[in-house]
Amino acid sequence: MKTYFRLLSFAKPIEKFAIPYVIATLLSILFGTLNLALLSPLFETLLSDKNAPKSDTLTDKAMSSFDILGQFRSFVNESISLHGEAKTLGYVCIVIVISVLLSNLFKYFSQRYMEDLRVHTLLNLRKTVFNNVMNMHVGFFNNERKGDIISKVASDVQVVQFTVTNTLQVVFKEPVTLIVYIILLFNISAKLTFFSLLVIPVSAFIISKIVKRLKQQAKEAHESFAKMIGFLDEALSGVKIIKAFNSTERIKHKFDQENIYYSNLNRKMVRRQQLGSPVSEFLGVLMVATIVWYGGSLIINKESNALSASDFIAYIAIFSQVMRPAKALTDSFSGIHSGIAAGERVLDLIDTKPLLVNEPDATELSGFKGAISLSDVSFSYGEKQILNSITFDIEKGKTVALVGPSGGGKSTLMDLLPRFHDPKSGTIKIDGHDYRELTVESIRAQMGTVNQESFLFNDTIFNNIAFAKPDATMDEVVAAAKIANAHDFIENTENGYQSFVGDRGNKLSGGQKQRVCIARAVLANPPIMLLDEATSALDTESEKLVQEALNNLMKNRTSIVIAHRLSTIQHADKIVVIDKGEVVETGSHSELLSHNGLYKRLIDMQAFND
Repeated sequence: MKTYFRLLSFAKPIEKFAIPYVIATLLSILFGTLNLALLSPLFETLLSDKNAPKSDTLTDKAMSSFDILGQFRSFVNESISLHGEAKTLGYVCIVIVISVLLSNLFKYFSQRYMEDLRVHTLLNLRKTVFNNVMNMHVGFFNNERKGDIISKVASDVQVVQFTVTNTLQVVFKEPVTLIVYIILLFNISAKLTFFSLLVIPVSAFIISKIVKRLKQQAKEAHESFAKMIGFLDEALSGVKIIKAFNSTERIKHKFDQENIYYSNLNRKMVRRQQLGSPVSEFLGVLMVATIVWYGGSLIINKESNALSASDFIAYIAIFSQVMRPAKALTDSFSGIHSGIAAGERVLDLIDTKPLLVNEPDATELSGFKGAISLSDVSFSYGEKQILNSITFDIEKGKTVALVGPSGGGKSTLMDLLPRFHDPKSGTIKIDGHDYRELTVESIRAQMGTVNQESFLFNDTIFNNIAFAKPDATMDEVVAAAKIANAHDFIENTENGYQSFVGDRGNKLSGGQKQRVCIARAVLANPPIMLLDEATSALDTESEKLVQEALNNLMKNRTSIVIAHRLSTIQHADKIVVIDKGEVVETGSHSELLSHNGLYKRLIDMQAFND
């Protein structure tokens, strides 16, 4: 129940929807019950004996019944006396039609308010989940399957919101309906109602046994679905690699195996859910048949406290309606188990806290004026040490190159500068301010990034360049594209700057994508540029264009560059050689060559790989 109430909190302000829903539902139940209450006097009108003595008339019945039926009988009796049976029958039918109309009208309004609540809950829940995911530190996404996150944001949230609202609906509407019907049944015959209620606990026990394992199966089904989404995402992202290595059948088999497992789980769940409905229906019919036998025996044997034929017919009609809310309550239990299982997965994601957050008293960094200083910086992923006591300075206006063998820790070090991670020990300072004393947003506002993997959004070229500055004008975007050597090829596309780049920019070549990314960084106009292997994946011609664009980008800026080609880094003001997580050499290109150390060996091999 704790999980359910937490999920229900996403419906706030719930009273905005719940109060009109309760009012509309109560009115719907009231008029719905009125329809059934009119059955007894209706049948009495049809079956009344004009020659019967007055003691058996409807007036006497009114005196021996509770107010509800008594008033109806009194009304029917007076109408028969004044207008006759035919007209009274017409009046009763008109009242029933009006009552049904009002009942269904208020039922519509109650469903409408519940739908508003459902949409409102879904909106809040999905927003909270997505916001929390986007607030997570970068390291979180290295440990989580993307398919699992997508499944929680899309599928699980959908299951949860139906469970929350449907359960709320069932918990209020069906019990109230059930209570009103039972009161009406007691109104007609307390003895017969006591007898019929004895069967309900037996029915509830049988249903509870059927749905007992649904929660565990639902949890397994949600996790299996998440795996399938993960396989689908990987297959779509790596479709070229899959086809290049003739692995299509293997990937299809892998997906098919998970699909079969998920389908089998769903089959078992649905069978259990579907079993609950016919079992409850059968038990309901069994109860009705038992009551018909018992009540009919009383009437046939002319027991002194037996019901009249009209009352007995009305009783059976009303009792058959009792099974509807009872059946709805039964069906809701299976839905609750599935929703709670999905809810626990969603709440688990919501409860995951980012490891990197601003301190309560963190200040804004207004600009970059002096230098970035790394002092004894160490970092590790779990038990694996990546960086060990890194110390060097990055002065304003200088270009610092990070080089070294693959796996040495260069990219990890680059990730520390925009504070994607915090070091495990040591300090990083910018203009003398410790990173932890500053807001993450203000640090990143001073930096622009161009990565080895050029990522573009499935949008227009204009919007991709303007991503760093959403209010940019066309002139500003064009100017940035020219600096990045991108303007000419953009003009040659079908719709120029309004051309769509496709999923992850797949309509453009590698060099074109990279130049659009550089234009994006140019437009942001940050004082510090982070360039991580920006030309390594390009052909010679594209590299030349991109390198020229990078040189334009780096003018009058502080640049930190990871590169494996001599042409990129030989003019750097400082070259930091990193091997096995440690700084082994520092100096200019000529100084490091004269040392005849690791740098010179890397130059000789041209193996500056990350």
